[in-house]
Amino acid sequence: MPILEASDGNLRWQRARLSKVNPGWAFVVRLQIPIFPLGTVLYPGGRLPLRIFEPRYVAMTRRCLAEDAVFGVSLILDGQEVGAPAVPHAVGCSARIVDSTVLEADMFALLAIGESAFRIQRRETQADGLILAEVEWLAGPAPMPVPSEYAPLVQLLRQAVEQMGEGELVPPLRYNDSAWVARRLAERLPMPVAARQRILECADPLQQLSVVAGALAALGAGSGRAG
Repeated sequence: MPILEASDGNLRWQRARLSKVNPGWAFVVRLQIPIFPLGTVLYPGGRLPLRIFEPRYVAMTRRCLAEDAVFGVSLILDGQEVGAPAVPHAVGCSARIVDSTVLEADMFALLAIGESAFRIQRRETQADGLILAEVEWLAGPAPMPVPSEYAPLVQLLRQAVEQMGEGELVPPLRYNDSAWVARRLAERLPMPVAARQRILECADPLQQLSVVAGALAALGAGSGRAG
């Protein structure tokens, strides 16, 4: 299988690999990006405030800022955020830094925005503990209107936005998009991280809404379904 590869130097970081996967000119694009394992789930269109102080992530941040590059966020499968490299879930979300403040010489306050879901194909750990992974981008859910039985979920999200302000959301606001509603609610409800991860991994917007409704039922806040 032919590989087209463009290396960006000794770090081999954000190395694009285009693999021909079937006859004709169909390609799947794979990219090597740094992975930041966290105890939370980031979705496309989600906001992620971060405080960066570990040397491996300070170096990552500087490079991302210099090159307008993305990094990957994956929920921790095993390990901790700080210290020895944690084992990340295979499915995560790329993040792009949109605001940064230097707090000290080796400390940053960042705001990153989730862009695209990915699946880790291969990963390696650098000497400094930074994980690099070759990722395959996952197609996002097709836009799907919110069915009437999930209308209470839309109302719940609208109420939450009224309380916190629209500035906490990344525009455009899509209250009639099932996947968007499910993800925005999952960010705000006290759901188990395993349920949040299922929503990220699920390609079916209606199943995403079902996971949110189930979490609400478990919280005793109602199922989110009419009737």
